[in-house]
Amino acid sequence: MTDATTPGEDLAENQDITERGSNRSQRPDSDAFKTFIMSNWEDRKDLGVTRGEFADFTATRRAALSSRFPGARLVAPAGTLKVRSNDCDYRFRPHSAFAHLTGFGTDQEPDAVLVLHPVEAGTGDDGSDHHAVLYVRPLAPRDTDEFYADARYGEFWVGARPTLDDVTELTGIEARHVDELRDALAKDVGDGVRLLVVEGSDDGIEALVEAIRAESGAAEATAEVAADDELTAATSELRLVKDAYEIKQMRQAVDATIDGFAEVVRGLPKATAHRRGERVIETTFDAHARLEGNAVGYETIAAAGEHATTLHYVTNDGAVRSGEMVLLDAGVEVDSLYTADVTRTLPVDGEYTEIQRKIYKAVLDAADASFAVAKPGSKFRDLHAAAMEVLAARLEEWGILPVSAEESLSPEGQQHRRWMVHGTSHHLGIDVHDCAQARRELYLDGVLEPGMVFTIEPGLYFKADDLAVPEEYRGIGIRIEDDVLVTEDGCENLSGALPRVPEELEAWMASVRG
Repeated sequence: MTDATTPGEDLAENQDITERGSNRSQRPDSDAFKTFIMSNWEDRKDLGVTRGEFADFTATRRAALSSRFPGARLVAPAGTLKVRSNDCDYRFRPHSAFAHLTGFGTDQEPDAVLVLHPVEAGTGDDGSDHHAVLYVRPLAPRDTDEFYADARYGEFWVGARPTLDDVTELTGIEARHVDELRDALAKDVGDGVRLLVVEGSDDGIEALVEAIRAESGAAEATAEVAADDELTAATSELRLVKDAYEIKQMRQAVDATIDGFAEVVRGLPKATAHRRGERVIETTFDAHARLEGNAVGYETIAAAGEHATTLHYVTNDGAVRSGEMVLLDAGVEVDSLYTADVTRTLPVDGEYTEIQRKIYKAVLDAADASFAVAKPGSKFRDLHAAAMEVLAARLEEWGILPVSAEESLSPEGQQHRRWMVHGTSHHLGIDVHDCAQARRELYLDGVLEPGMVFTIEPGLYFKADDLAVPEEYRGIGIRIEDDVLVTEDGCENLSGALPRVPEELEAWMASVRG
């Protein structure tokens, strides 16, 4: 690994830990070196940046946010890089609110900050009450130390950065140098302008906002701090209903994910032959996600056998055995950062056993019941209730439930939840659990609308040491998860091209294997 320290720095007692590599720097610092490295370069080539497909949509989103906060300056940071192993950075992913409001995806654009500046009502962008500015660190000239010596921003280290004009062309947002940020944030704060920041996005920017409030006296008014919560919730609630661009991205993510499941099925013989077969499955899918998208949208769950009864099993180092099943919960995140979230529980040999099929069909029936209520006018919580009614009834039929299904479904009962402790659905989009900061009345108690995208994912999990179930059930975990779009008159299963019915899934596996 290359040395990522800045030359000429002394190790000070109060030096930040991310800078403490300077005592091992071996880079030259002579005037002769500086003169030579800054000379004899071709003119930089135009990056060929064009306006992003997302730009019109993000403008509409910013206008919607503007309408909720007239007179306030709204700050949405991208976030910052995080150091790994004292030298390099983890791969960057911008904060979701920033990405949603700007259109930046992949690893763009660390340390950038979107600010919506208040203006006279109706005179802002697209007739809104705000003017948006992106504060970024642009490409540095080659006659500066940053060019060759700055491991965080320098072109020698991280490649050419976009210019301010590039950023404006791509996003449709005015771009300015991040060095101007502090003065821009402080303008008129405490004199009629509130300064609000999206929480959990960038500790440094949040501290700066607090400092500006304190200097202006605005920190004495707790309304600004409370409004940060409101702004954070608002940026999350903006994503509850997806626009046409977002739905297109979701379709791409789901399609790439289904292709990834096919790759896994082709690789099952290799998985069964390897002592860490689960990891063969994981790396097969993850490689596909990196090749066809940005990455995985979350850590892949490749849980074989009894491991499938652990809900968030991501160790993935166990064997994949004949006669068992493997629960694959995985999603491709495309370059725009929208992700799929799909689960199938696959028979390793290509065919379910009698008991596996019995449990699988119960879970499928529960999912179908949830699909039946996934339409405009239903409440989000109805999705879970419908699935639970089916599972409780099936557990009663099997003689497993210690009480009647009716009693178990009551708030005072809930015994059936022993075998399914998670919820049936969550919103999906730019985050695998999208809209997580939305208010309860708009999320769990919210009414379904066209454009909403969420999962339907019931399951049954019988642990190997569960004495409350017959022995033949033990060690079996099954989940079926699909990604669902609410339409004007019902819903569309975005992941429906991946078979769900056991016989159809078996036939699909056989066809994929050839």
